[in-house]
Amino acid sequence: MKHYTAINLIKRPTDSLGPELFEVVEKPVPDLSEGEFLVRQTHMSLDPAMLGWMSPDTESYIPRVELGSVMRSSGLGEVIESNHPEYAEGDRVMGMFGWQEMAVCTGEGINKVDASLPPEMLLSIFALPGLTATQGLYSIGKPQAGETIVVSGAAGSVGSIVGQLAKADGLNVIGVVGSDAKADWIINELGFDGAVNYKTDDLGAKLNELAPKGIDVYFENTGGPIQHRVFERMNAHGRIVVCGMIADYTASEPSPGPNWMNIIRKRLHIQGFTMPDHLDKTPELLAKLTPYVQQGKIKYRSHTLKGLESAMTGLNLFFTGENQGKLIVEL
Repeated sequence: MKHYTAINLIKRPTDSLGPELFEVVEKPVPDLSEGEFLVRQTHMSLDPAMLGWMSPDTESYIPRVELGSVMRSSGLGEVIESNHPEYAEGDRVMGMFGWQEMAVCTGEGINKVDASLPPEMLLSIFALPGLTATQGLYSIGKPQAGETIVVSGAAGSVGSIVGQLAKADGLNVIGVVGSDAKADWIINELGFDGAVNYKTDDLGAKLNELAPKGIDVYFENTGGPIQHRVFERMNAHGRIVVCGMIADYTASEPSPGPNWMNIIRKRLHIQGFTMPDHLDKTPELLAKLTPYVQQGKIKYRSHTLKGLESAMTGLNLFFTGENQGKLIVEL
């Protein structure tokens, strides 16, 4: 009997995030039932949202990954066997395949993709990062030309796309990053108007310099001290898109949020969102995003790790900030 490798989550993260949380297992390749097809995964996406999926929280927007089950993730693969009328051997597909070499699918949540496009582009732009950026920016942020937007996690997979979309639409775009190298990249390569290094800059002074007329849109990916400094500088009727809070994902107690007085005074619109609520809009979101890509207005860079088991150490790069672009595991 043929087997494939998978990685199960066996512990909840506390003070560390590494191989000690996982178990590598071998599983038999199953026989397919009618309406099923088998995918061999070639590339796997690592995303900050995974840190929330691993937590003990039972009231999150998506069910947690249960201990002893395959770690959840999205990925790219090829259909190698099919008993499904709409999927043929050789089709290239994206979906939530998990940390495993093979996955049995029914077609639910699976999208066929253009086999001519590089895997790195598909996972960096047309998968979760691009969908998240497009949905959050346009449905909640409602950007208008001439406004100022601040994007935290601006060198990350979602933040970098948000900033480029906003710049293409005529906004003044400020990115928050954790190194001078990332600041240089978002300004000189992606076209951001300015950058704040949250590790070394005087946050308030830097925001005053880059956004002298205040801030209209804040796309929040990280939490942390920058959140307070941006909140203080929001303009009336500003919009805050709360997409991620990586600074608090593994904290025993979340950091205190800003005082709500400005919400009243400035009539702010603040909304949290997650993509699982909007996956039915995928065709619409891709139709919105694709022209920007075709016009060369969206650049990306990926950070590729080799081998399935590299995922077990790769997640920690989100905390250290050492990832240089969209984190991808090549199987």
